[in-house]
Amino acid sequence: MTDRREFLKEMAASAAILGTETRFALAATEAPAVAAKSRVVIVTDPQLRVPGPGPNEQRVAALLDRAMQTWWGTHDPVDPWKRLVRPDQVVGIKVNTIAGKGLSTHVSLAAAVCARLQQAGIRAGDIIVWDRTSRELRAAGYTISTDPARVRCFGTDAIGYERAEAVHGSSRTRFSKILSQCDVIINVPILKNHSMSGVTLAMKNMFGVINNPGDHHGDGSCDPYIADLNMHPEIRSKVRFVVGDLITSIYNGGPGFRPEYTWNYNGLMVGEDPVALDYTGWQIIERKRAEMKMNTLEQAGIPPRYIATAADAAHRLGTNHPSRIDLIRTSLGRGEEHA
Repeated sequence: MTDRREFLKEMAASAAILGTETRFALAATEAPAVAAKSRVVIVTDPQLRVPGPGPNEQRVAALLDRAMQTWWGTHDPVDPWKRLVRPDQVVGIKVNTIAGKGLSTHVSLAAAVCARLQQAGIRAGDIIVWDRTSRELRAAGYTISTDPARVRCFGTDAIGYERAEAVHGSSRTRFSKILSQCDVIINVPILKNHSMSGVTLAMKNMFGVINNPGDHHGDGSCDPYIADLNMHPEIRSKVRFVVGDLITSIYNGGPGFRPEYTWNYNGLMVGEDPVALDYTGWQIIERKRAEMKMNTLEQAGIPPRYIATAADAAHRLGTNHPSRIDLIRTSLGRGEEHA
């Protein structure tokens, strides 16, 4: 009960800092055995928007606990975070807020991550919730703060980019000074269709940590730029885990907010293999497009080629082969199943 009370306190404090209020009461859930392949966990909650219309903050945090406990194979909701971080580290929460409040990483999800990190021993002031600009963060519902005694939240525009240029393959760029300050990055992107790359989730969210994302689109497919960017040691050594926001997604017309093409998936997807996560997100978008009687991304001329590139022998950032992905689907109130 003590851990639970502490979590509620940290959740409330983080929520207030990030721009939302919360009341918390849901219990943690069971976890399955550990798998040997690239493990991807998807957890959904059909009651996520009760009483609605927005996601219930209590249930968002419960989704996070279920997803993390399932992936790590533990009954303790704090244990996964203790395995990811140490109390002496600075932890960055890289969200995605470019599309505004209707299609950005939910504040309640970021708040729940911050609360668990504090329970794992990270000081509030050593947590930075960030993206490209403070303006975009604010528009998405986040509260900007640089107070070192609290969870900090601000954009790279507040402190700028490194002077030194980093090069890997097609990627020539300068990194955010926030990335440089952080020891660990928890990547918290949102699943979206993208009008150029086809899909954006874990790997393309790193376009938000560099000074020149426009230069990484190439012929429009962002291939091989997404894969090459994620090969930089500055990213590979620091991005420790991905908590994908599938609460609200878009299956066509992205990455901007197009309400006619958004849908409430009401879930999260977590893992450490960004290729497997992006591949799985791609399949979710394709199923939704099929449901809506739309062309596949290939037929629409925007196949996510970068995913195969990221998995190839020159990159080896993860796997895009279904037989090498242990996909575990679960829902609050139900047991898990392996796909």
